[in-house]
Amino acid sequence: MLYLYIKIFHIFSFVSWMVMLFYLPRLFVYHTEHKGNKGFCDVVKIQQKKLFNFIGYPAMICTLLSGLAMIALEPTLLKGSGWLHAKILIVVLLVAYHFNLYRYMIALREDRDMHTGRFFRILNEFPSIALIIITILVILKPF
Repeated sequence: MLYLYIKIFHIFSFVSWMVMLFYLPRLFVYHTEHKGNKGFCDVVKIQQKKLFNFIGYPAMICTLLSGLAMIALEPTLLKGSGWLHAKILIVVLLVAYHFNLYRYMIALREDRDMHTGRFFRILNEFPSIALIIITILVILKPF
């Protein structure tokens, strides 16, 4: 029963983390496309910081810890579960993406990022693709 409660927490944490991964690059687009409006950019900088620090980072930590807890409770999941290994790889990529977003956020805060709104729109597609693949892996368990 504990496993199921942890799984519920894992899903809630993952959804919260994905919200940040979807929305933060959108804030980067707004920030980049309105660089001339200092007041607007100041507000967006605050939103970026709060979204990352108060939602994204804690949600990522909770997602990772609850995922590890589920594996610790059911270590047999790792045996013969290629789908889980693939999911873990995608999660590692999402963590790298998460910290890459942090780099961009700091650069934008210091007014030294030179990327375009189009760049951030394209970058914003990665979490969508990752979510689709993870959903397929978890539900279908294809290998």
